[in-house]
Amino acid sequence: MDYNKLVRDSIPEIIAAQGEKPIIRVMDDKEYIISLEKKLDEEVAEYHESKEIEELADVLEVIYALCEAKGHSVDELMMVYEKKHIERGGFSKRIFLLRKE
Repeated sequence: MDYNKLVRDSIPEIIAAQGEKPIIRVMDDKEYIISLEKKLDEEVAEYHESKEIEELADVLEVIYALCEAKGHSVDELMMVYEKKHIERGGFSKRIFLLRKE
């Protein structure tokens, strides 16, 4: 069966443990980022379909990997998140803006 997609690091070992032979290659930086962006879309779509917390965890895994692939640390991402959260707030108040006049 052909997959032709980015998979988690342990998937080849899991496939081998099931008695099958995984055929893999390591992507270059550009292809890796493109694949991560596609994977992000895939994981978000899976969350929309299932609404399961496991899918949110998968989204987070891809976000962390994408951040690092673009040369940023997860700590840096969290600092940017905190700054933006302090300046603009979150979404906990459930505010729906109708318009500005």
